[in-house]
Amino acid sequence: MRRLLAFLFFSAGLLQAAPQPNMVFIMIDDLGWADVGFHGGNAPTPNLDKLAAESLELTQHYVAPVCSPTRTGLMSGRYWSRFGITSPHSGQAMPFDTVTLPSALKSVGYETCLTGKWHLGSKPAWGPNHFGFDHSYGSLGGGVGPYDHRYKEGEYTHTWHRNGELITEEGHVTDLVAKEAVQWIGKRSDKPFFLYVPFTAVHLPVKEPEAWVAKVPAAITGDVPRHYAACIMHMDDAVGQIIAALEKAGKRDNTLLVFTSDNGGSTSENNDRKYPDDNYPTGKITASNAPLRGIKGDLYEGGIRVPTLANWPGTLKAGKFESPAIISDWMPTLCAIAGYEPATDLKWDGISLWPALKDGSELPERLLYLTGPGFRGSAVREGPWKLIVTQAKGQPQSAGPAQLFNLAQDPNETTDLAGKEADKVQHLRTKLAKVAKADKDAQVKK
Repeated sequence: MRRLLAFLFFSAGLLQAAPQPNMVFIMIDDLGWADVGFHGGNAPTPNLDKLAAESLELTQHYVAPVCSPTRTGLMSGRYWSRFGITSPHSGQAMPFDTVTLPSALKSVGYETCLTGKWHLGSKPAWGPNHFGFDHSYGSLGGGVGPYDHRYKEGEYTHTWHRNGELITEEGHVTDLVAKEAVQWIGKRSDKPFFLYVPFTAVHLPVKEPEAWVAKVPAAITGDVPRHYAACIMHMDDAVGQIIAALEKAGKRDNTLLVFTSDNGGSTSENNDRKYPDDNYPTGKITASNAPLRGIKGDLYEGGIRVPTLANWPGTLKAGKFESPAIISDWMPTLCAIAGYEPATDLKWDGISLWPALKDGSELPERLLYLTGPGFRGSAVREGPWKLIVTQAKGQPQSAGPAQLFNLAQDPNETTDLAGKEADKVQHLRTKLAKVAKADKDAQVKK
């Protein structure tokens, strides 16, 4: 017994003495399921392919169907709909007193940095520095033109900033975002850090340097397809630079790196007329979500299930993590790893993935809830079953036409079983009504 007690005390001491890991969270914008080489993409992604081979891949990782909601879920640990955020959002997304992921980590000794796209408040007064980031740089608004760094015409078109001060710079947006990350890593001391890198790539409008377009495989033809492939390759190189910076700083082995996308790939017109004219190639974006059904904006798998990797050398084993997870899980997960314990109930909808990621076990079965743009559609997933409901105007979210899919048997959602599984549809409608009601109960003034 004495030996056992001595071992337990010794083990507890090791856990307490273990250094807090650094955390790098990379989020790509509009990256399709099959846009990466490790999912059969036609644009070479050697850095990501190497990372994937060394990582734990979350094969059923869900996000919102569009950008701002996903970012809200990551920053809060809650479903984005709790804040009324279901569409791209230029106003203030979260109340100032929200305990965010960076503010929680900062409270337990982390240095925090965002370099890239915020899109949770497009004025400096609503920027990242007001929500827990020590340092912030990039686009306060949404995806920007790669050279002029401007968002859509209107009140929020001038959005490029450093620590809340609007600035003007030259250079391609992918290079600038990566450079800021690399330089910030190089300046770190022994304190743990959280670095959030939400690239604007591969969001439209794409327009790549000729040097990158020239590297695109000859089999890819057409102006927009070649620029889109070049954008993917350019992004892949930027991710490689960040990994190299961690290695150079001697911080790679004690860094958890997460790679994901904010939603599925898009097929929208690249030369969007809402953006200031910068001679963008004309044609539709050629993202691929194959073999998944749907695109950005959809509640089908192609809109909400994205390539996701978790990498921590010597700590996480490479392989596949098959349990369904959602973007709102990352705040509880990273907080658990960092040793942050909330002083009050933060009403997280997400759970900590860490025990399961670490030992390779499955997560307990639970309900996942996803809302589409403007609450016009909602989905719930429980076990292999997924219900999508299109909201009827003036009716509750759970009352519209429904589609039902068994993802274990039909992962690409080819067969709607709603007509054959009436009891399952009703069961999930009831679950949807309950979780959707919590949205209204959770609404807070900003």
